[in-house]
Amino acid sequence: MMDQEDLLNRENVEKVLSPHPLSFMGLQSLCIFLIVWGSITGWLVNFSEFTGWFGNWLVILFLWSIVLLVVGVAASILTIRWRIFFMYLAIVLCGAGLIIWQGWQDIAGIVLPYFTVLVSIAGFLMVEWYRRSHKYVITNQRIIFRGGVVTKQERTLRYDKISDINSKQGIIGQIFGFGTIIPISQSGFGLGADTSFAAGGVQAGEKKVKLLGLFGGGKEVQTPRARSYYELHGIHPFKEVKKVVEELVQGSVITPYQQELVAQNKMNNEFQKEQLEFQKKNVDLQKEMRDLLKKQKKLSEIDAPDEEE
Repeated sequence: MMDQEDLLNRENVEKVLSPHPLSFMGLQSLCIFLIVWGSITGWLVNFSEFTGWFGNWLVILFLWSIVLLVVGVAASILTIRWRIFFMYLAIVLCGAGLIIWQGWQDIAGIVLPYFTVLVSIAGFLMVEWYRRSHKYVITNQRIIFRGGVVTKQERTLRYDKISDINSKQGIIGQIFGFGTIIPISQSGFGLGADTSFAAGGVQAGEKKVKLLGLFGGGKEVQTPRARSYYELHGIHPFKEVKKVVEELVQGSVITPYQQELVAQNKMNNEFQKEQLEFQKKNVDLQKEMRDLLKKQKKLSEIDAPDEEE
């Protein structure tokens, strides 16, 4: 829960949310693959009809490594995150280093499968730790995004600064009722850019001689994207939270009718201000007239004895 001293004046907490346990399935699937591949490696090397192929520990290490690296490259290309490849590369280097360091070449067919499964379990625990670090607080005035495993981060977004709301649900999210909501601010926070690239070749001559080459140009397309700390990532129940956020945003937006009332009130205030200034000028003028009359009266009193003489 949010501490009372962190709340603003007249601010009430509507909901406190965390990502659904299955909302980071992209990261969890990487760990699932490690378990599957570790199990397949152990079966191929020790129990399948192909065990004779793996008499040399280098063959086992090569097969185990090349599959991990190929999957790492494919996953990095699909997600545009090369840290996945480097993570798998680190696992390969650690596995190979462990075997050489401990002199376990003769039992590499047993060590590598167990090592892969243990790394996968550690990966599941880290993903869960990362998920639990997220906390979203929805109040009647703003949305507070909090998170951080080592370095704590916080973002505050008031409803009157939200220009658009993007929401998405994957297949698993539709089944279990969770999804992601990205509030896009007026400054463009919550938007990322996808870049497209065009390539082609050139053909010249009657003999169909091809002059191969590449040419291209980048074109950026704005798309809703934010880090999980800065969006309502994998929140549940999705539809209910989405409705609450949209109603709070709508309540902070001035309708055309309200805009006319504000403009009319502004005109009335300016008119009243002009009237007050006019009345003030009238008062000053009346004061000057009274002072002038007093001076005239004094002058007439002075002139009266002179005439009698």
